[in-house]
Amino acid sequence: MSFETTMTSDVVGLTKVAPLSRRGFMSATAAVAAGYTLAAGPVRADIITTDTSGLQAGDAKIKVGSEEMPAYFAGPAGNAKAPVVIVAMEIFGLHEYIRDVTRRLAKLGAFAVAPDYYFRKGIDLTKVTDIKELLPVVNAKPDAELLSDLDATVAWAGSQGGDTTKLGIIGFCRGGRTVWEYAAHSGALKAGVAFYGTLVDPANPLWPKSPLQLAPEMKAPVLGLYGGADTGIPVAQVEQMKAALEQSKKTADFKIYPEAPHGFHADYRGSYRKDAAEDAWKQAEAWFKKHGVLS
Repeated sequence: MSFETTMTSDVVGLTKVAPLSRRGFMSATAAVAAGYTLAAGPVRADIITTDTSGLQAGDAKIKVGSEEMPAYFAGPAGNAKAPVVIVAMEIFGLHEYIRDVTRRLAKLGAFAVAPDYYFRKGIDLTKVTDIKELLPVVNAKPDAELLSDLDATVAWAGSQGGDTTKLGIIGFCRGGRTVWEYAAHSGALKAGVAFYGTLVDPANPLWPKSPLQLAPEMKAPVLGLYGGADTGIPVAQVEQMKAALEQSKKTADFKIYPEAPHGFHADYRGSYRKDAAEDAWKQAEAWFKKHGVLS
């Protein structure tokens, strides 16, 4: 198996969540119409929806080299100097769940931006229904290009009036890994929040260092939120990361939700666990406030 099609630990955790009955889920047609991915399985009927009242929100194009990267943004209406929070998506592209999370952050006072950094492959990941078709696209994203895309996103947010001196990043699943990687890269970052982000990578020449290997290089405090029942990211690995950060005297905190599987915050999926998700969101908000991102 080549690294392009490797089932990384985030994907393993995603695909091994206990199956649920089809009751309480939308039809595939309704899910697609609502803007949700089908690659993660059936979409729950009682998803969280955040409106745009009091917000400015919409699609944007961010210049990256000679190309334009699609993005979705949301921020408080009329607030020119809102803190900037980058939203790092899962492997499913810029679908409705990620857009909704962006609006939730805007309701907390942030100018939140979710960049679609897989755009160069010319495939709309939100429309792909088989996870195996996603892997060659997302696993072939070089870290160097990813970090450059995130830097361009920050610069764009600043050009739109966002306050990049109060910069945060939040990510889910593969985006959780992105949080760790960006925290080791960006000297401008104030804080990161990683929801069940992979800590140890398979061998991939495009990903020179895993988050665990980058522990000594962390430049910003990161909060790691993990599920004790995640079949892809064992608790022992989380403890290993915690120890590596402590050894390097880096500021980080972890919360493990014992019964929660991978994807416990994803309210559109069967993996959603309401109590863990709500508590984790409160922890994320408190972390950003503690480290000067949110006021």
